Amino acid sequence: MNKQKNIIDGILTRGVEQIIPSRKSLEKLISTRKITLYQGFDPTAASLHIGHLIGIRKLAQFQKLGHKVIFLIGDFTGRIGDPTDKKASRIRLTKKEVLQNLSDYKKEVKRVIDFDGSNAAEIKFNSKWLSRLTFEELIELSANITVQQLIERSMFQSRIKREKPIYLHEFFYPIMQGYDSVVMNVDLEIGGSDQLFNMLIGRNLMKKLSAKDKHVLTVKLLADSTGGKMSKSEGSTIFLAESPEDIFGKVMSWSDEFIDPSIELLTDWPLNFAKNKNPINVKKQIATEIVKQIYGNKKAQKALKYFEKTFQNRNPDYKKGVKNLSNIVTTLGQIIKSKSEVKRLIQQGGICVNKRKVTNQSHKLSAGDNVKVGKRVFIKIQ
Repeated sequence: MNKQKNIIDGILTRGVEQIIPSRKSLEKLISTRKITLYQGFDPTAASLHIGHLIGIRKLAQFQKLGHKVIFLIGDFTGRIGDPTDKKASRIRLTKKEVLQNLSDYKKEVKRVIDFDGSNAAEIKFNSKWLSRLTFEELIELSANITVQQLIERSMFQSRIKREKPIYLHEFFYPIMQGYDSVVMNVDLEIGGSDQLFNMLIGRNLMKKLSAKDKHVLTVKLLADSTGGKMSKSEGSTIFLAESPEDIFGKVMSWSDEFIDPSIELLTDWPLNFAKNKNPINVKKQIATEIVKQIYGNKKAQKALKYFEKTFQNRNPDYKKGVKNLSNIVTTLGQIIKSKSEVKRLIQQGGICVNKRKVTNQSHKLSAGDNVKVGKRVFIKIQ
């Protein structure tokens, strides 16, 4: 009994920012019956990212306790565009773009969330009900939310002050997200702390339309001591579809201030795990653990060895048949995706041959040349 209580205590404490209406009521609920919970993921990019992994891990913890998990893909809301924390309106996505983006989402998280077995997680798509709403139904739904509730959001106030447009469809986003909870009749919604407003709209709608007290649990965001977080718009996040080696290398490039938050949010280790330890060694352990969760232990160990060889020991990979820098496109595969990217890197001084920056895309390479591409790729020409 004490062991179960400790597990519940860890789930409701570790990485948790806030629980509404209270932690006590949620603890009582999950201790007495099986609940249904979910988190929504809008397919605004072709891959989930490291920030999503925090909530996904929390879903998995509830699943292991025996609760019903719904992995909701916002294929409809993703086309509206969540205005949360946005200084300008999002670029709207087409249905085709959204479907392309979400194609690998299940594959990216299947090592964390169990989609098989007696308590398999369920994948749902909110276009199933949102695309069927009539205009009359949308009006009825919107009548439960005031304009004051929406316009008082800080990012809208910021846009008003800067005389930037706020589009009407952006007001519909939190209403649509809130309606997801009503349709699925959930007991709990999980999301990042930046999603609190949207989740509370859903809590409000459930009270009015279903007379149900939905709980809301927000998880902390991966941020440094100044509150600086990783984001897609800033280009600083790590996508789960990236190669094990790239994920490993990007974790190693984090500042030391991310060590303790990443231990809390992305591992099951003791919170004081890094105390009195070499930060480089701790980050290597964190990077290995993260890659392991996404790709498995074998690829995690391979990524570790690759990092130690390529970065710590500066032993380059050997590539055959490379005659000029343009050929790097074919030898590096997904790392350099086009000749235009090679050109961009050269213009930015990001490619060196034998420790000298090159300025010509057709620079001829010879056997024995050492090529450095960016910060993490080293090649020796045979």
